[in-house]
Amino acid sequence: MSEMNIKEALCVDAACSGNPGMMEYRGVHIPSGRVVFHFGPIKGTNNIGEFLAIVHGLALLEQRGLSMPVYSDSVSGMAWVRNRKAKTTLERTEETAQALDLVARAENWLRTHSYRNQVLKWQTEEWGEIPADFGRK
Repeated sequence: MSEMNIKEALCVDAACSGNPGMMEYRGVHIPSGRVVFHFGPIKGTNNIGEFLAIVHGLALLEQRGLSMPVYSDSVSGMAWVRNRKAKTTLERTEETAQALDLVARAENWLRTHSYRNQVLKWQTEEWGEIPADFGRK
């Protein structure tokens, strides 16, 4: 990281082998580098993983009464959270049902909760890879 100094924040990221493919996501506490949550792999898409990671982070922070921001490098994931709706075209199959059920649950959480945490864009070009990155590029 260049001149960035984040005191207290959570960052999230997703990875997907193929698209759709085996998708997973995680949240990392930026100052300590500790993995706070990890989910997957399940069949899904990268955008679904990014969306679920942000909502998972927001729900966890709300549950723990923490007001720190959530950083994501996903423009799509952040837009889906803002709109409280995932614009996925993933077809429902036996393999993708779990991911799509989680999307519906996340959308419902966003409709029924008002979170105070900021969702901020990780500036990859300026700061380097997001600490939650899976390193598979």
